[in-house]
Amino acid sequence: MPRQPNHSDLVYQTATQSSAAASSPIAASWRRCLDLHQLQPEERRKPVRVDETVFRSARERAGHLVFACSEEVDRLYQTVGRSGCCILLSDRDGVVLDRRGAPSDDADFRDLGLWPQTVWSEASVGTNGIGTALADQRAVMIHRDQHFLSANTELSCVTAPIRDHLGRVAAALDISTCRNDVTDMTLAILSQAVRDAAVRVEATLFRLAFPGARFVMVPTASAGSVALLAVDGDDLVLGATRAARLALRLDDQRIAQGLPASDALCESRGDGVADLDEAERAALRRALSRTNGNVSQAAQVLGISRATLHRKMKRLALQ
Repeated sequence: MPRQPNHSDLVYQTATQSSAAASSPIAASWRRCLDLHQLQPEERRKPVRVDETVFRSARERAGHLVFACSEEVDRLYQTVGRSGCCILLSDRDGVVLDRRGAPSDDADFRDLGLWPQTVWSEASVGTNGIGTALADQRAVMIHRDQHFLSANTELSCVTAPIRDHLGRVAAALDISTCRNDVTDMTLAILSQAVRDAAVRVEATLFRLAFPGARFVMVPTASAGSVALLAVDGDDLVLGATRAARLALRLDDQRIAQGLPASDALCESRGDGVADLDEAERAALRRALSRTNGNVSQAAQVLGISRATLHRKMKRLALQ
């Protein structure tokens, strides 16, 4: 009677088929683990654990990120933490910086390596939620035998990358469980929860990066991302989230050159005289609004005479 293929056999067979690796993200990850990271699926290995000095340094570098994520990590734990799940936050290298889990599950999760100071990159433990989300720069679901190492096939993970204010992947937010009754539907619900949390964290990181700026939401067809511009008092774009960059075709160079938000949003008429008129009209309207329409007070606020203000209002068709 022929031997039934085990998990390791399946990994080797699938990863060496070029068509499978091209069409399946899991097969592509398995191939990276074999060819790039020189791992074997039958290895009984656990995640690399960095020493205390390296861990403290990683935490310090990512202190603002841990702070921005803490509320979302707490919220996820309150939602799913008591149902056999733990929540992990890693940096861009896969080092686990923060964790939440029920005390009754701590021993099991610690034994599996789901603990601060461990490294869940693909190079460390092959295909897994955190490592593959960071490698592919997208949200992933890794269900049991989709893991590369046979030792990790009891795990199920859903992970979303977190991008910084420049649109670069800076971290990964993960929900992991070793329950054997997890269904595809359950994973889909958990995946949506972790992606939504990642979007909120990205918005928080973006706002923290540009204190005092005005934030403009960019219309976009993607509902699962945050598309924001940070704009200064002169209507120049200070920064843009990745979704906004994609929607408006922006890059660091265009932003650094001093791009008006109206140009980025295609709202400008492209006429210098018209732009000046619009700016002057807006200034007059703000002054009139602040003085409840009192022309004399508005003129005083603007530092011009009442007659001059009347002439300007007439020229700009302001009532």
